[in-house]
Amino acid sequence: MTAPLRVLVLWFPDWPLRAALGGPPPHAPTALMHANTVVACTASAREHGVRAGQRRRVAQGHLSSLRVLPHDPARDERAFLPVLQLIEKHAPGAALLRPGLAAVRARGISRYHDGESAAGENLISMLTEAGFPEVRVGIADGPFTAELAARGPTACTVVPAGRAEDFLHPLPVQVLRDEQLTGLLVRLGVRTLGEFAALDEVEVRDRFGERGARLHSLAAGADSRGVVPRPPDPELVRSIEFESPLAGADQVAFAVRQTADSVMLALGEASVVCTEVRIDLTDDNGTVFSRPWLHPTCFDAADLVDRVRWQLEALAAESAKVPVDEARAFGGISLVRIVPVAVDDAAHHQPGLFGSGTDERLHHAVSRVQTMLGHQGVVTAALSGGRWLADRQVLTPWGERAVAPRDPERPWPGSLPDPLPAEVFLPPRPIGVRSEGGETVGVDDRGALSAAPAHIDGDAVRAWAGPWPIHERRWDSSGGKRGHRLQIVDGHDRAWLVFCAGGRWWAEGRYR
Repeated sequence: MTAPLRVLVLWFPDWPLRAALGGPPPHAPTALMHANTVVACTASAREHGVRAGQRRRVAQGHLSSLRVLPHDPARDERAFLPVLQLIEKHAPGAALLRPGLAAVRARGISRYHDGESAAGENLISMLTEAGFPEVRVGIADGPFTAELAARGPTACTVVPAGRAEDFLHPLPVQVLRDEQLTGLLVRLGVRTLGEFAALDEVEVRDRFGERGARLHSLAAGADSRGVVPRPPDPELVRSIEFESPLAGADQVAFAVRQTADSVMLALGEASVVCTEVRIDLTDDNGTVFSRPWLHPTCFDAADLVDRVRWQLEALAAESAKVPVDEARAFGGISLVRIVPVAVDDAAHHQPGLFGSGTDERLHHAVSRVQTMLGHQGVVTAALSGGRWLADRQVLTPWGERAVAPRDPERPWPGSLPDPLPAEVFLPPRPIGVRSEGGETVGVDDRGALSAAPAHIDGDAVRAWAGPWPIHERRWDSSGGKRGHRLQIVDGHDRAWLVFCAGGRWWAEGRYR
């Protein structure tokens, strides 16, 4: 019979909060939120009844002074990468299970330290000296049991080989992290892993499928997953330093061509392509200007050169907007560093058997136009949430990831229903809406018009509908942003969406 795989798991409690707050516990009462739900909270917040999974209003009902921050999974992973590299120096072959949780095969390190307990204590001591005193270690048969052991009452918990089932027996089924299955098991009277493991394997498979059968084997201590080490990071970063700082964007772009080619050669040797890159520009004062760049498919050398030039042009334009007496002295560029941030297997980006498809030809055409017009010359539109038309559109430069600042799926009272105007004016255009007598139509506090609209910008009004009030940020001391909308059809059969704010009329959009 094959001996079970012994795994050592290192757990960093409340890692998302450590990554967000930038220091070891204890922390002030803080909760990380996603979709208005608590994702993680500090120990000081849990003391007041705050729990993961609570709605924001419920959590703040337990503790009104609770500090709330948005949860960023990418930040958690970035912050944990240096920790994983530190673990690898003392325990080669570390695998990332998720940010805040790493696993290594216990056999090698336990032999080196003459025992599993000694190996765990040594890692805890090393990480404590490095500034991570909260780390906990669990050693058991398989990653699942080892992770639960790391959450035990002591800093280092060792489950003897072959005793995983005994260790798991009294634990609640909720540790399986499957709300649908565990909820059903609790209703059936099965509350512990031991009771779940006692069920017939065939019946569990028939009733819950392959997912249920997998969790049933975990409950019985049969974790057959291996620990896959994280592959070493290839040396992909390239940089170029200039003896005399260069001031012109075209000069720098021309000088970095060979550096860009060197980056592509390194990517090719590693059989990967780059989908996200960070470009660091260092001026002659030692200040570093960094910016990440995304690509809809993958970068080539010309794309990297273009990003360097665009970043310099944006930096020059930004410096020109600052008053001279407030501007920081900005000289030439002395160092350019190209850092591939996200890479993908090159096999996923190979052309088809019969050449490039329609999407690839479109990408090359749009990228060429963007090269001629600049970074902001070609944009893509995405839908965002909001009450005003200008808030609902997000324009993102081609190749960058569109991020909606507001969730379009949430209710937005006062927002305009479909169909929406085909043309949106940003900023809104001033427009005249007058009555038959030539006076400007007004809207009182009750939302009633002072007179029927008869003319819009000198054109006759054929039909109109409204007004509809819109008011947001009522809590703002300045009164927030408010207005009243009208839909108007003029004599040329053009339909307008206008609103009145501050006694003036503005054109928000036009239907076509």
